[in-house]
Amino acid sequence: MSVATADAPSSGSVEGADRVDQLMCYLGVSARAAAAVLATAKTGSKNAALNQAAANLRARRRDILAANRRDRAQADAKGLSAALVDRLVLDESRIESMAAGLESIAALPDPVGQVIAEWQRPNGLRIQRVRTPLGVIGVIFESRPNVTADAGALCLKAGNAAILRCGSESFGTSSVIMECLAAGLVAGGLPEASIQLVPTTDRAAVGELLRMNQVIDVIVPRGGRSLIERVMRESTVPLFQHLEGICHTYVHKAADPAMARRIVVNAKMRRPGICGATETLLVDREFADAALPVILDDLIAAGCELRGDSYVRVLDPRVGAASEADWDTEYLDSILAVRVVDGLEEAIEHIRRHSSGHTEAIITEDRAAAETFVTCLDSAIVMVNASTQFADGGEFGMGAEIGIATGKLHARGPVGVEQLTSFKYIVRGTGQIRP
Repeated sequence: MSVATADAPSSGSVEGADRVDQLMCYLGVSARAAAAVLATAKTGSKNAALNQAAANLRARRRDILAANRRDRAQADAKGLSAALVDRLVLDESRIESMAAGLESIAALPDPVGQVIAEWQRPNGLRIQRVRTPLGVIGVIFESRPNVTADAGALCLKAGNAAILRCGSESFGTSSVIMECLAAGLVAGGLPEASIQLVPTTDRAAVGELLRMNQVIDVIVPRGGRSLIERVMRESTVPLFQHLEGICHTYVHKAADPAMARRIVVNAKMRRPGICGATETLLVDREFADAALPVILDDLIAAGCELRGDSYVRVLDPRVGAASEADWDTEYLDSILAVRVVDGLEEAIEHIRRHSSGHTEAIITEDRAAAETFVTCLDSAIVMVNASTQFADGGEFGMGAEIGIATGKLHARGPVGVEQLTSFKYIVRGTGQIRP
């Protein structure tokens, strides 16, 4: 697909391969032009756009909720899973969280132009490593309409243009949120193409986006396994990604029982459908005999289906039998796999074998055990005495996140404004030539 030039698509339907190709070409060229402006945009302009967008979200909350009700009705008609519906649903508090998130991002230091490091060479050359925007970021997501606000705002703050492609299940809600962002961009004196929502639910738009390597610098996919696998298979654009969130909570023999009860139930049941929800609970045998039955009872009372090994099933006959596949499953639902282990070393080995590299947690009062756990595991996020549901950019003080990256290159863990920048070297001399 040539993206050197593009005309605005004519009014009317954009369905059909030729029309989608034309539309995506136009979005890409517009985003590249906007990115050139954003690279040197003043911090005040970006912050003004974000703060006005936050005010717009609050002012139009009834419109957002009405669109969300229509999306939910369509989701119910399609028979979407409870986890997907939970991600889709907005209420007054979630809209307020979105608005507050935009204000938090506005309040963050502007990463663009920050000097990461500087030094002087013996020949007098002064060298600086300076943060720069990535350029144009494509974000493909499914049912979470709040991603429209979070992703658009983070990209903008980091000086990047964004092309957002939401799933059909959240299209109506995301479109109203996009209108709030667009009005904010106008108020800040920034190009409206700084943040664009793909205005079609045609699946062909995803394929086009994945091939736009002439104008898009990185793609961030957020969704189920089938979406992520497709993006990994087809994209010619670099990715920030994670395939699954198979997160573990390990209760060490030196755990405080009351703390373990609170953390385990929260880590699984607060919102079972998010990628930071614990999917496997590992418990030391020495802890299990006395304290695990109470935790199992708490989980069952909260509506959690349990699948355990033979030891766990002896402790509580209500627990179903876990298969080998359960240790490798991201349920995104009120289901938890439970295994009893013989100590820290076996727990670490289990996690290394079955983890997706997202988030792991240990509950213990033994500081040496905690340090061994965090040192020996190489997941993107490793926690001590805290719920895995804290695996979130907003909870990390980043304002929001565009996703959780589990790869080893550049961005890792919650992807916030700093992770949406690269860097360049600025070298200042006084006439030096190389001998």
